[in-house]
Amino acid sequence: MTVKSFLLSGAALAVLATPALANCPTVTVADMQGLSSDYPQQFELTEFEEKAACGLAFAQNPAINDLNSKILGNGELADVAARLPKEPLVVAPYEKIGTYGGVLTGISKGTESGTSDLLSVRHVNFVRYADDLQTVVPNVAKGWAWNDDYTELTITLRDGHKWSDGEPFTAEDVAFWYNDLILNPDVYEKTPGRWLFAGQPVKVEAVDPVTVKFTFPVPTPGILNRFAVDYGQPFQPKHFLSQFMPKYNEKAEELAKEYGFESAKAAVDFYYGGSDWKDVPSPLLKDSDKATKIGRAVVPTLESHIVVEENSEGRKLVANPYFHMVDTAGNQLPYISEISETYIGDKEVQNLKIMNGEVVWKQQAIFLEDFPLLKENEGKGNYTVSFAPTFGENVFFSFNRTHKDPVLAKLFSDVRFNRAMSHALNRDEINEIVYLGQGKPMQGVPAEPKTVSFISDEMLNKDISYDVEGAKALLAEIGLKDSDGDGTLEREDGKPLVVRMVYSTQGVPVKMMELVRDYWSAVGVRVDLKEVTSDEYRAAGNNNDLDVTTWKYDGNAGPTISQDVTAFIPPFGDFFNPGTGFEWAAWKESGGKEGTEPPADIQKLWDLSEKFIQVELGSEESNKLGAEIAQIHVDNLLKIGTVGDIVAPFLYRNDLQNVKPIKAKTYDFYWTYPYRPQQWSLEQ
Repeated sequence: MTVKSFLLSGAALAVLATPALANCPTVTVADMQGLSSDYPQQFELTEFEEKAACGLAFAQNPAINDLNSKILGNGELADVAARLPKEPLVVAPYEKIGTYGGVLTGISKGTESGTSDLLSVRHVNFVRYADDLQTVVPNVAKGWAWNDDYTELTITLRDGHKWSDGEPFTAEDVAFWYNDLILNPDVYEKTPGRWLFAGQPVKVEAVDPVTVKFTFPVPTPGILNRFAVDYGQPFQPKHFLSQFMPKYNEKAEELAKEYGFESAKAAVDFYYGGSDWKDVPSPLLKDSDKATKIGRAVVPTLESHIVVEENSEGRKLVANPYFHMVDTAGNQLPYISEISETYIGDKEVQNLKIMNGEVVWKQQAIFLEDFPLLKENEGKGNYTVSFAPTFGENVFFSFNRTHKDPVLAKLFSDVRFNRAMSHALNRDEINEIVYLGQGKPMQGVPAEPKTVSFISDEMLNKDISYDVEGAKALLAEIGLKDSDGDGTLEREDGKPLVVRMVYSTQGVPVKMMELVRDYWSAVGVRVDLKEVTSDEYRAAGNNNDLDVTTWKYDGNAGPTISQDVTAFIPPFGDFFNPGTGFEWAAWKESGGKEGTEPPADIQKLWDLSEKFIQVELGSEESNKLGAEIAQIHVDNLLKIGTVGDIVAPFLYRNDLQNVKPIKAKTYDFYWTYPYRPQQWSLEQ
C-alpha cells in the first residue's frame, strides 16, 4: 500500500443530548440516513449542512461550567457557539447520540507507564487514521496539500479553533512548536533526530492564521502518517509558553524568578517538560504549589480532556470546554465529563479491580495469560472482554552487543551465540502456554509483515526451530565449555556465563520470562531474572546497563516506518523501548569520535534507512530498500523474536456506549485514536 493510497484510500449528572434542530438529521454510522461524506464517519460543518439541507445549532454538556471551574486559570465560559471553531468537525456517532456525564475510569502502572491507552482516548493531532486503518482523515487540521515531489506540505487549520483556556489556536502555535521548542538548545540540547531529515531541519512557517507550511530538505512522503499515528503533538500554546522566553518577553527572567524558578528556561521546562507527549509528569506532579501560584496547572491543550489533578496515585481530567468536535445533533463532544486514571503496579490488584467492575476501559498491559480469568468474571464485573489482533507484537530478546563488559560484548556480538539462543527457545510451547495457542512462532523482523510486502517467509522462519542440541553445538563452536560440570558454561575469562535479565510486566508476560529462563539455562546459559518497574527498566536500558533488552515490538507497521526509522537503526528502539547497540549509535552521532564502530553491514543501515523514508511506502524502490534492511536485521539476529500474529485482550464495561470492536491493538495507530473515543458515552 503506497502513501498516496493512505491519503486517498464523579459526575453523577446524566442528561440525554438531544437534537438541536429538528430539521438536521441525527446521522449515525448505523444509520447515515442517505448522507455520504468526503471522509468516513465525519463531516465538515458546511459539508454536513449542505448535504443535509439544514442549519446546525449547538448544545453543550449541562455540567460544563462546573467542569470548567476545576481547570485552574480558566475564566467564565461564553456560549458554546462562541467556544467552538467557526468550522467544527461534525462526527457521526457509531450507534446513537450519546449521553452527557459520567467518569471514564481506567488503570495505569504509573506516570509514563502503561498510560498510553487512556492517553489515546483524549489524544488529537493534525489528522488520524479512520477505523479502517487505511484512510487518513482530518482532525485538528481541516485539510492538507502536497507539492509534486513531497518536499512541501501545507496544512489548513480550523478558523476560530481555541486552546482549552479559550485563547486562539493558530498556525503560529505550530511554527512556535518547531522553531522555538524543537530547535531551541535551551529546550533540547540536541535537536531530536526524528525532527531532522537527512540531518537537516524543516522550515516551518505560519503563512496566515490558518495555514502552516512545512518545507523539507528532502522528499518526505510519509510525514503525514506520523501526524496520523504519533503520540507527539506538533503544536504548543505560544501565548502561554512564550511569556517565559526572553525572545518574546523582555521580562521573562524576572517573571520566572517571581514564580520561584531559577530561570526562564526552568519555567519552560516545568510546563513543557521537553516532550510533545502529554504523558510526562505534569506541573501538578512536579510541584502543585508552584502551579497554583502561577495559576495554570498544565499547559493548555486541544485534547478532549485536560488534567486537573495528578499525584503519585493517579490523575483526573475534565472535558475541554473548547473542544472542536460536535455530533450530528450539534452537541459538543466529548460526551463523557471526566476521566479518572489510577496507578496500580500489581497485576493481581489490576485484575481484581477489573473483575469488581471498577474499570470502564482497559487495553494496554492485559496479557493473554489473564484472559481465562477475566472471561470467567465478565458477569460479575459487568464488562466485555474481547480479542483484537496485534500489529507487530512479538516479544523480542536483544543481547547487548556494546556491553560495558568487553567479554560479554564480544560474546553477544557473535551471531552464533544469538542463533544458539534463538534455537534454544521452544516457541510452540510459548505459544500454547503464554498465548493460548493463538499465535505463530516467528523470528523478529523490523517491519510488521501484514502491512508491508518485503518481509519474506524465509526471514520469519530463520533460526526459529527448537533445537537444544543444535544450540549447544553452536555454543561449543564458539569455545564455551562447562569445565566444572555444574551445568553453567564458563565465559572466556573463566567466570560463569550468567545473563541478568531485567524486565517489566508492561512490556512482556511474566510467564514468558520464566520459560525463557529455563530454556536458556538448559543449554548452559544461566539467567538471573528480575522484575522491575518500566521506569527502572528504561533507565537501565538507556544507560546501556542491561545484558539483554526484552519488550514487545511496537511501532513497526507500514505507516510508522514510512516516517520514522527508529526501529531500523542503532539502538533499534527509542527511550521507551530500548534495543541494542547504544555505543554504535554514539559512534554515528559523534562522527566516530565516541562509542564503538559497528560492523560494516550495520553501518549500511543508516544510509538505507535515510533513502527508505524518501520514497513512497509500497513502491518498488521502497520494497527493495526495506528487504535489504530487514535481511541485515535477520542475518544478525538483532532482535530474537518469539511468537507473532497473536491476539490480545481488551475490555470495556457494558455501560460504555458507541464502542466499536477494534481491528488492531497497537501503538502503530495509537491505540483507540482511530475509533473516535470522543463519541463514547456512559449510560447512567
